[in-house]
Amino acid sequence: MKNLIRIISIICLLASYGNAQDLMKDRLENSPRHHEWVEINAGEKTLKAFVVYPQVSDKAKTVIVIHENRGLTDWVRSFADQLAEKGFIALAPDMLSDFSEEYSQTSDFATSDDARNAIYELEDNLVTSYLNNSFNYLKNLPAGNGEVAVVGFCWGGSQSFRYATHNSNLSEALVFYGTGPKDEMDYVGIEAPVYGFYGGNDQRVNATIASSKAAMEEYQHIYDVRIYDDAGHAYMRSGDDPQGPEANIKARNQSWERLVRILK
Repeated sequence: MKNLIRIISIICLLASYGNAQDLMKDRLENSPRHHEWVEINAGEKTLKAFVVYPQVSDKAKTVIVIHENRGLTDWVRSFADQLAEKGFIALAPDMLSDFSEEYSQTSDFATSDDARNAIYELEDNLVTSYLNNSFNYLKNLPAGNGEVAVVGFCWGGSQSFRYATHNSNLSEALVFYGTGPKDEMDYVGIEAPVYGFYGGNDQRVNATIASSKAAMEEYQHIYDVRIYDDAGHAYMRSGDDPQGPEANIKARNQSWERLVRILK
C-alpha cells in the first residue's frame, strides 16, 4: 500500500509539473508583447538573452532577470513576459551561454539536472561579466529610460545580491530566496536598496538572513525583508501554477504585488 501511495504521488507530481510547463509555453505563445533573442558580446564569450518589450508609448524602466539553478527555462521567460505586461523591459540572460563547445545555451543540456550541475561550475567573474554586459545593454537601449534593476531567484537570487556589491548604479536589487555574500566586507560597496523575498518554510536560506541584515545595517544600507508564512523554496515558480500549493500561490501573489510596487 505504501509503495502504491508513493507511485501515485510521483505520478501526480509529474502531471502537475507537465501542466505547469504547458501553461508557461501557452503564456509565451499567446503573449501579445514583442519577444526576441539577442546575442551580446561579452569579451571572448557571446551571451544569449531573452528580451521582452512592454506595449507602452514612453521609455520604460528595465530589469535584468537572473534565472534559477536550472538555467533559462520557460518559466523564467514567462516571468520576463509578465514584467513586460506591467510596463517594464525585461532581459533574461542565459548564464549557460557559451558554456563549452558542446553546450552553448541552457536548451542544449539533456536534463535540468545537467544544467544545474553546469551552473555550479560557473566562476563568479564570468557571472559578473555576463551581468555587466546585460546591464550595459539595457542602459543603452533606446526604448529604456536608463534605470536598470535586477531580480533573481534561488541561485539567481544570490547572484542578484552579489551583483549589488559590484554595481553601484543599479536602481534596486530584488532577491528571491537567495543568500547574501558570506564575507561582510563585500557589503561595503552596495548602493542600491536590496529587497528580500523568502518563504517561511525555507530554513536553509532563511538561516542566512540575520547575518546579511547585520552587515547591511552596519554599513547603513537598505535591506527590506519579507518572509511569507508557509511558503517553500521556489514559491514564485510553484505559485505560478494554479495547481500548486495554496501557501505558495498566496506568497507568489503577495510578492508579485510588492515587486511591482518596488519597481514602479
